[in-house]
Amino acid sequence: MSEKILLVEDDPSVRLTIVTFLEMEGYDVEAVSNTRDALDRLSRKTYPLVISDIYIDDRTGIDVLMAAKKADSKALVILMSARGTMETVMVATRNGAFDSLAKPFELDTLLEAVKRALDARNSDDEEVEIEDLPESEMIGSSAGMVEIYKTLSKVAPTDATVIIQGETGTGKELIARMIHRFSSRSQQPFVPVDCSAIPAALLESELFGAMKGAFTGAERDRIGVFESANKGTVFLDEIGDIDPSFQVKLLRFLQEREIRPVGASREKKVDVRVIAATNRDLQKMVDDGKFREDLWFRLNVVRLDLPPLRERRVDVPLLAQYFVAKYNGRYNRDVRLTESGLRTLRDFTWPGNVRQLQHLIERLTILAPNDRIDSEAVHDAISAMEPKDGGGETLAETESDQIRRVLAATGGNKSRAAAILGIERKTLYRKLERMKL
Repeated sequence: MSEKILLVEDDPSVRLTIVTFLEMEGYDVEAVSNTRDALDRLSRKTYPLVISDIYIDDRTGIDVLMAAKKADSKALVILMSARGTMETVMVATRNGAFDSLAKPFELDTLLEAVKRALDARNSDDEEVEIEDLPESEMIGSSAGMVEIYKTLSKVAPTDATVIIQGETGTGKELIARMIHRFSSRSQQPFVPVDCSAIPAALLESELFGAMKGAFTGAERDRIGVFESANKGTVFLDEIGDIDPSFQVKLLRFLQEREIRPVGASREKKVDVRVIAATNRDLQKMVDDGKFREDLWFRLNVVRLDLPPLRERRVDVPLLAQYFVAKYNGRYNRDVRLTESGLRTLRDFTWPGNVRQLQHLIERLTILAPNDRIDSEAVHDAISAMEPKDGGGETLAETESDQIRRVLAATGGNKSRAAAILGIERKTLYRKLERMKL
């Protein structure tokens, strides 16, 4: 089992402890106390694994890391520090460190990192050859998606009203944007509206507009969504959530293509195409008396039913490769998918559909050990994103370095970082407060 390891540690007692421990575990360790000797050895031979303190002498463990990578691009480096900062973690990660350990640490923690590093180096888990990828993430070759494409190609050039049904995260807005892009209105506005996010009392003025003085706070004339999107497309997302009292007004608009702003004395014509979407069963809502049947008929000119990701698992590999390429570009990374990682992604049930896959891949692109998305990395990321007891917190306290790395990668965008980490934003704020950041 003997594996040659170079240890760079200036503290004699720590150096002796680590050497003794790793040799008892069957590893062959060469130890030096300064960066000069470390760089000299790395210039003459290669090591599969280097373990180095960061702050040593006039040079640092980062210099050792870069020398090890220059000597052997596949060399793995574990860095240790008693005073690690966000900056040092970021520099280490960007230069290809396999892991960073905060001193003091349990020897078993070091051993576990050593085993993971050498297992990754010696793994026969082949990297996936990236296919030619389309420009849109609305991709897939499953039977269900091919039927969607066929219908979309026929309906897009028309002005027909379209209703898109599918679970949350299946890509309903992406489909709506594709319909608009391939229509004669493509050079005009595409305006999405989340009907579930607008209070019922404000929905009419939001869509139709309002005149000055029409209600308290209306200090000037306000153009509504339909008028602002004139000649273009309006996407009404979560149409099943609109208040029953407003449904009749929406029906009248769809029939007459006229709006009357709140407080106005007359209607005005607008020319917009309407695409609606919902994650609810509108036919059942009609049967239950919760949605107007005549509005359902008016919306249901052409219906697209998006299949959940669990029913199109053949599309997971292409989607995964697309997102890896996308986030490698965004975060200046060179992360690779492996065969085992791809199998694990394909076998997962994806309750959050494509959106969950996207967030998971974004997280892995930033945090994947040794820049490889293998089975273990996927399992760990899925476990971290699954809700747990305790106020929605899903990250162990020891993962504070991950929070730092994700925040740095997202430019401090806490909402984006929380989504990538799989936690609620308020949970992230609590953790940052605890970390005194």
